[in-house]
Amino acid sequence: MSDKDPLAAIRERIDAIDASIQSLVSERAECAREVALIKREHGDTGHFYRPEREAQVLRAVQARNQGPLTDEAVARIFREIMSVCLALEKPLKVAFLGPEGTYTHAAALKHFGGLIESEPVANLEEVFRLVEADGADFGVVPVENSSEGVINHTLDLFMKSPLCISGEVTLRIRHNLMSRESSLADIERVYAHQQALAQCRMWLDQNLPNAERIAVRSNSVAVIMAGEQPGIAAIGGDMAAQLYDIPIRHADIEDEPDNTTRFVIIGKHRPPPSGVDRTSLLVFAHNTSGSLYRLLEPLARRSISMSNIESRPSRRGVWEYVFFIDIDGHRDEQAVSDAIDEIGQASAMVTVLGSYPRAVL
Repeated sequence: MSDKDPLAAIRERIDAIDASIQSLVSERAECAREVALIKREHGDTGHFYRPEREAQVLRAVQARNQGPLTDEAVARIFREIMSVCLALEKPLKVAFLGPEGTYTHAAALKHFGGLIESEPVANLEEVFRLVEADGADFGVVPVENSSEGVINHTLDLFMKSPLCISGEVTLRIRHNLMSRESSLADIERVYAHQQALAQCRMWLDQNLPNAERIAVRSNSVAVIMAGEQPGIAAIGGDMAAQLYDIPIRHADIEDEPDNTTRFVIIGKHRPPPSGVDRTSLLVFAHNTSGSLYRLLEPLARRSISMSNIESRPSRRGVWEYVFFIDIDGHRDEQAVSDAIDEIGQASAMVTVLGSYPRAVL
């Protein structure tokens, strides 16, 4: 190409910008190192990760964004920068439903960035147990799906755990059919987590009506099995397909085009307000007439928005229930605090599972 190539000047600008970015990232990393030193000098060695601070930074990043990158893309870049800087202070150990490549693993990486110490475990009970025993700093568990509703198993585990919710992350779920078999006619069984099977029910009915559907503990387990046995297909995400080198035969087979799962971050740290927060409550209600009204009326009177309410058997008595309630705001805000106190007076027991930053894109 000639010396007058118009791309040459642009490439020189890109090189100069890259050098500036690298210098600024290094400067930010030095600041993170100084933060760690100051915290250690004051004896604070357990709370290097501050979810409220990270949420504030990401919201500011998105507010400043003028394109051409999307808000989500810019947030992901800064999430990785923060993850690298945090690793200089103290690497986080994060537990999630394994093996690697599950949607929960993808949610953990989206929330914490790539420089975590991954702790894939066999089931959700083990995620809770590991965090309770200080075998992991945090855990990531699914709590709600846009098409299938709440994950009852997770809610049941909260009923007997001392852990709190310190954050949340939403993940767009794109299901793929993976198999060593190139033809649908050769697929005899489909393996996946029960939630994935439910979220792809219509596609499976139309395209694999005669294939047996078998629920396993995670989609990554299903993908591994699809790589080892003939006549097998699995449902899973792009990450699992890449990790286990299983061909994707059909992409985006979920029945709902905007299929999204909400995950919560569980741990022992209760973050202060970030400015845009959610509070999750666990309420044991008396089995009396009007009890639900008395639980919700304090919220309505204070104009506190409720984004979710689910009931589960309390297992304390026949026809007695516990309610899981999500409301906007932080427990340290006066209106929210007063409402929680009043709900406590109207119920058998109220537990604040956590006040935490709402999910950033």
